Amino acid sequence: QVQLVESGGGLVQAGGSLRLSCAASARTASTYVMGWFRQAPGKEREFVSAISRAGSTNYVDSVKGRFTISRDNVKNTVYLQMNSLKPEDTAVYYCGASWTNPDRWSVRLPDYWGQGTQVTVSS
Repeated sequence: QVQLVESGGGLVQAGGSLRLSCAASARTASTYVMGWFRQAPGKEREFVSAISRAGSTNYVDSVKGRFTISRDNVKNTVYLQMNSLKPEDTAVYYCGASWTNPDRWSVRLPDYWGQGTQVTVSS
């Protein structure tokens, strides 16, 4: 069992930046692939980014070049640095963990979820 706790959401103007964090509490948490999904009002939850223990990454096309995922395996924490934010990035961002390779995260939901953190980008 893996428990995930997100932090770092908030309100920011378009063009601004935010960094999300997700701390995993489990002895084996560092072995999981971790990543992020988001869900905007009235829309389905969508894949954003994922990273393996070794650092292999995957991003949805809409955030490539703007978002950067990273992780600290000692702290069992994954980060999402979000730059050049747009109003369409507004959503609840959910951290996830699973054994699925990062390149499969767009088609297979994670096994474990955090509670979500709100990101609001004003125009």
